[in-house]
Amino acid sequence: MGAPAAISPFPWREVMAFGLGRLRWPPEAFWAASPREIIAASEAFRSHPAGEPLARGALEALMRDHPDRFGQAAPG
Repeated sequence: MGAPAAISPFPWREVMAFGLGRLRWPPEAFWAASPREIIAASEAFRSHPAGEPLARGALEALMRDHPDRFGQAAPG
């Protein structure tokens, strides 16, 4: 048997920055949330899985649905 895998410490700084800063949860809500709830809340900020590039068709759909200029009609 090999050596046990190294265990990383819980990333409190990043999780607190996300919950208190990005989500703007008050401390009472943050500390009452479970890790699974915080992870679920973080999913709302991911448009696609981390590390994977956006597919060309998805990019084109975003560009069509959200044009850069105000008043510009989306092609139909």
